[in-house]
Amino acid sequence: NDVHYTGGSVLAVDMHAWAATMLAFVARPPDPVHVGEVMWRDMWTERLEAVDPFIHTWLAHQTRDAYWRHGSACEDYGAIRAAVLAVGGWHDPYRDTVLRLVENLPPDRVRGLIGPWSHQYPDRGLPPGPAIGFLQETLRWWDHWLKDEDSGALAVPLLRSYVMDAHPPATVYAELPGRWVGDPAWPSPSVTPVPYAFQGAPRLVRSPQHTGVDAGRFFPFGNDADLPPDQREEDARSVCFEFEVPQETWVLGRPRVRLRLTSASARGQVIARLCDVAPDGASTLVTRGVLNLSARTGRDQAVPWEPGTTEDVEFELNGIGYAFPPGHRIRLSVSSAYWPWVWPQPGSEAGFTLDPAGSSLELPVRAQESDPSITFGEAEEAEPLGVVVPVTLDEPRPERLVLRDVAAGTWRLDVDPRYGGTRVYPDGLEFTEEARETYTIDETDPLSARARSTWSVRLHRPDLPWDARVETTSAITCDARDFITSNEVVCRDGDEVVFHRTWEKRIPRTAG
Repeated sequence: NDVHYTGGSVLAVDMHAWAATMLAFVARPPDPVHVGEVMWRDMWTERLEAVDPFIHTWLAHQTRDAYWRHGSACEDYGAIRAAVLAVGGWHDPYRDTVLRLVENLPPDRVRGLIGPWSHQYPDRGLPPGPAIGFLQETLRWWDHWLKDEDSGALAVPLLRSYVMDAHPPATVYAELPGRWVGDPAWPSPSVTPVPYAFQGAPRLVRSPQHTGVDAGRFFPFGNDADLPPDQREEDARSVCFEFEVPQETWVLGRPRVRLRLTSASARGQVIARLCDVAPDGASTLVTRGVLNLSARTGRDQAVPWEPGTTEDVEFELNGIGYAFPPGHRIRLSVSSAYWPWVWPQPGSEAGFTLDPAGSSLELPVRAQESDPSITFGEAEEAEPLGVVVPVTLDEPRPERLVLRDVAAGTWRLDVDPRYGGTRVYPDGLEFTEEARETYTIDETDPLSARARSTWSVRLHRPDLPWDARVETTSAITCDARDFITSNEVVCRDGDEVVFHRTWEKRIPRTAG
């Protein structure tokens, strides 16, 4: 739930892109080698006739209702009776789940492990690292719980975390500098909430609608352009508050912001980014959080803001382990837009006024005690399947390309998610996937937001011969009342079109 609704805001880049991905996935055919050279097509067409785009369902639930709650562990931690080894990465949007599980499950059957990793297994060696012997960790856990062996699985601290050192932004790291720390409980007795009060006169926060184009990838997979670049341009589109770092400061957990806001609009969103500013001015994103203003009393309901009134709001940023070095500055940047992570709301272009007198940042400051006993084996992986990736002479597309039309005032983010390319498997299957995502917005108009995703999938067996193709297009636009979705699926057996369907749907904007 938290991945789709962070603070009750519709996450455009995740919801749209994943719905488009799933549409392409479910439209893929069965393999005749495994289901029969006659049956495969009947099975395929039967499956296609039942397809309905996931986005229809997801956008129909814009608050945290029963649809989202049923799969959420936080609804009833007592229902989890299994032993849990919770593993996450500071660059993975699921990382806060680890903190919640170690806080709420019995300590005699849970352990948490959070490294600097992206949305990948910790033994894969994809940036950022360091990689660890993850298979050995899981084996030790299963040996304890499934074989009753004294493997030492519970002899480690309740939570093992990697506190990252400061590092320049926009760099691909094979191994982020830092150290491991261990905490016997969570919340930890070694972590103290430290408030940082804002200063100054009230400030108008009215960000351009393209604020967020430097957010990086929502689900980093270890690609070169996944992590956020230097945040100075994003900071310039935000209202910033800075705090000196006279001595090294370790942060471990979820920072919290309290903001006193006056909104002229009934709808909107507030985004807070915590950045590390180096002496040369470089701004590295540390963590961030989002609040849908209509979800300020809870994500299970949408309560419009009474225009012109002032309220105090409070929300947490995503969990992080980070060390701010002396001589740097802690920057808290507040914006009213974050495209394409957050779909802009009608009226949000007016922004809001932030009163520093009633606002503050609270950091979970940890004692500077690393744990040298936390060690891991060398990363081990099974032998690969022997998949062949053919060499191509085509120039690769940029992973993330930001384009600005100066005259029109529009911004477009082109994304190549690098999901596949062509792979030839040992049994002869040739499999090709190509995807492209585009996110477009006018810098002054929240209703101009548009997300579009195209997929092309080919499954080919030259020896049969068998050549099946899938092409999908998914798009979302909006007006003040509705989200407007369109989806198209075209499937071919060779040159024959066996399925072609389009869906056009308007879904009322109840909270987004």
